[in-house]
Amino acid sequence: MAKKDRTMDAAREEDREKWMARFQVRLAMQPGVDRAVVLQAVKDVTAHCAETGEHPRAAFGDPDAYAVQAAERLVPADRAARARRQDGAVDALGSVLKRVRDATGL
Repeated sequence: MAKKDRTMDAAREEDREKWMARFQVRLAMQPGVDRAVVLQAVKDVTAHCAETGEHPRAAFGDPDAYAVQAAERLVPADRAARARRQDGAVDALGSVLKRVRDATGL
């Protein structure tokens, strides 16, 4: 194999790894996503790319957008809604605590 081919392969592999890392992070940030959901989504992407030889970007597009789609597909709607409510309550409490700290000078 020519040196240029190895360099191209290494660059393609690095780009694939970056896509997968970003996808996993964005997926983990979606409401209701747990470790099992991330593992299943990564398994699905990896299997598809192994079968077709496609790069994940070619097959699934932007990793951020696909993370949202994967979460919608893999997380039950009631669990996602519950997680959004909990996240909202935590954010509201954090905002109140910040205001109290600011007002008291702590």
